[in-house]
Amino acid sequence: MLKNTERRLKQLVAKHGTPLGVIRKSVLLANVQKFKRLLPRVTPYYAIKANPHPDIIRAFVSVGLGFDAASAQEMDLALSLGAKPGKIIFAHTIKRPEYLKHAMAQDVTAMTFDSEYELSKIARHARGARVLVRIKVPNVGSIVELSLKFGADPADAIPLLRKAKSLGLEPIGVSFHVGSQCTHVENFVEAFEMGAIILSDAKLKGMPLRILDIGGGFPIRHFDAEKQDPFEAMAPTLNREMDRLFDQTVEIMAEPGRSLVGPAVTLVMRVIGKAIRENKHWYYLDDGVYGALSGIVFDHCKYQYKVMKRGELQISTLAGPTCDSFDIISRSEELPELDVGDIVYVDNIGAYSTASATHFNGLPPAKCIFTE
Repeated sequence: MLKNTERRLKQLVAKHGTPLGVIRKSVLLANVQKFKRLLPRVTPYYAIKANPHPDIIRAFVSVGLGFDAASAQEMDLALSLGAKPGKIIFAHTIKRPEYLKHAMAQDVTAMTFDSEYELSKIARHARGARVLVRIKVPNVGSIVELSLKFGADPADAIPLLRKAKSLGLEPIGVSFHVGSQCTHVENFVEAFEMGAIILSDAKLKGMPLRILDIGGGFPIRHFDAEKQDPFEAMAPTLNREMDRLFDQTVEIMAEPGRSLVGPAVTLVMRVIGKAIRENKHWYYLDDGVYGALSGIVFDHCKYQYKVMKRGELQISTLAGPTCDSFDIISRSEELPELDVGDIVYVDNIGAYSTASATHFNGLPPAKCIFTE
């Protein structure tokens, strides 16, 4: 299987060059089915920010997925590729006024908020919008702690929802995010309990809510040595707690990004330079932290670097192609000795990689191709 994979990557490199992002449609669709199998009560809305490649959006539209858009541009991308307005949520709690007007003009009326200031802005520019209050929940152990920046205190949720109603908006639910790449299932459990309390309190106060948005954060494996799939491991607990706390009248949705697109992309690079520094081999690749490996910086991600050579392993450094010394990928990779032209590749790199790549030094981002 490994030899077949490497043979295929060599063929693609011969045709397209490097750096190259290989997107596999079969894996994308398998990940959708996996998500629905693991969390059958939950309706997924793909977080476009994870990877906005048009072919990815098109594939998800073809299987009826919803979409989480954080800007007018992401909204328009999904709509242009066939997504229905009613299957898009404007899930950013800090929205530009012009984006709010644009959303309503496109009939994208569902959106999140987490402050009274944001409510006033929505009421002014998107009157009649359907709103979900985003609450702050534990992010313990998550790679990116989103509650540092977003989320109202749970105690303020009901007053904020009441305020929304008084401003002519339609309160429809509660949302949260447990943090990116969350392997601490207790984060979800505590967030479910907070959400259940708010939904119950809202109902008692004559303001029934019908939606719970459990955000993203569903983890994936990045290394072959991780034998257990962390999402598979936590799913039984998530299902049990959702069924315990929420009756079937509550619609549960989520905003998965990494879990759908992460495993579907392989980044292929080549060695373009070689040196001995710090008494070890340094290999300079044609992509780095300013490119598709930007997730090292922005996503705090660690990757497994694979080569197609065999031999005695040596502790080596991998660096990117730019003239900035910050562009060091890893200082402690165990690799056989490589030569200029050799291939280095990374699996499970579909999320927060090419999406945040730059053109620094005039170097173009990795070319992405869509395969079956």
